[in-house]
Amino acid sequence: MSSRTLDGLAIARHGWAQALVTVLGGLIAMGVVAALGLWAAGAADLPDGSFPKVLAATVVTAVGGSVHLSGDAGDLAGTEGGLTVMPLSVTLTGALFIGRSFLRPLRHRTVTGAPELAEWAARIVTLWVIALLGLALAARHTSEISLEEGTLGDLADLFGVTPEVGFAADVPLTVLIGLLWVAGVLVLALLVSRGAPLPGRLLRFQTAARPAAHAMLHLLLAFVVIGVAIALVVAVTRGRPAETLAVLLLGLPNAAWLALTLGLGATWDGRVEGPFGLPMPHALDEVLRTGDVSALNLSTLAEHDGRVWWLPVVDAVLLLAVAFVMAARSPAGVRAWQHAVRLAAALALTVLMICLVGRISARFGLSVLGIGDLGTGLSGQVLLEPRLPAALGPALLWGLTAGFAGALPARRTCRRGRPDG
Repeated sequence: MSSRTLDGLAIARHGWAQALVTVLGGLIAMGVVAALGLWAAGAADLPDGSFPKVLAATVVTAVGGSVHLSGDAGDLAGTEGGLTVMPLSVTLTGALFIGRSFLRPLRHRTVTGAPELAEWAARIVTLWVIALLGLALAARHTSEISLEEGTLGDLADLFGVTPEVGFAADVPLTVLIGLLWVAGVLVLALLVSRGAPLPGRLLRFQTAARPAAHAMLHLLLAFVVIGVAIALVVAVTRGRPAETLAVLLLGLPNAAWLALTLGLGATWDGRVEGPFGLPMPHALDEVLRTGDVSALNLSTLAEHDGRVWWLPVVDAVLLLAVAFVMAARSPAGVRAWQHAVRLAAALALTVLMICLVGRISARFGLSVLGIGDLGTGLSGQVLLEPRLPAALGPALLWGLTAGFAGALPARRTCRRGRPDG
């Protein structure tokens, strides 16, 4: 068979049909996880048939999109609000499916050309943007508010108005961030894969980048697995299985990866006000439910639950394990200090990624004739923001220490390949 025929078969394995399967499969997988999580959270009982619209909004936020809250009651009432949060269980599901589907046609090959790789990625990105545009346009809904009895209800009856609230995705921002999201997923898929082919000019970088990136993937997934085990134990011993399932299917990595950064010594600023809360352990809610923005770290958490001091121990064990694996899979010529530097850089970038995707900003305010909430319990705010210097500095130190310590036993006990030419 000629080389031209082989190239044609290679292109046929990742044409438009395969790109469509990749995009639709990723969205369906995200939609199923989001739908089950929303159902467990009680969203199936939402009025006016709004569940599909809420589902679309959930998937939109899972890829970094923004949802605006709005309301209208004529000249009587005004609302303001916004929602910026990524349900990372949904995000992780889509990233794993799309990344694996992107790499699948490239398996069993040692090298690929840059034009071919770019063409395959461009097909996926093009179809993804089209699908995301439709999803963002569908993520909008408006429904009436039942004010019941009280001052606010009396005012509404007096002026003869029916307040409405709704939400709508920011379509341009959603498409832009979603484009960056899928591009990042494809790049990370190439980085963490041990066997995916690269263009010839990039082969010299795979020795330094791929073992460290693969180690970080193992670290993140290990924390997710630990979080699943803890959540299942909590569901069995403390009841409320529906709430636990909702957290598992919507926000488990949010809590698990936050715990990773806290164990490394990071500090987050946060606040919880009103009827809303975080889909996380109760101790976090207690720390953040104060009159002002509060610092969230190991010290403040330990005042409510002393078991958080186990987080640095878990971090240390898992970091040493992934450092050992990284060193074992690296060429023999790599020195221990090089492993340390590479792991430190990879861990700092991983923590930076967690800080960017783990931020939460949710607020909703209702006022009548310029007066505040009037005791309706509808207004509130949830805020969670990282202190980047306080997160990245300790990550570098942890990475240097674990990378050096993990490389020493790997040198003695593991058989490694020869360094690249």
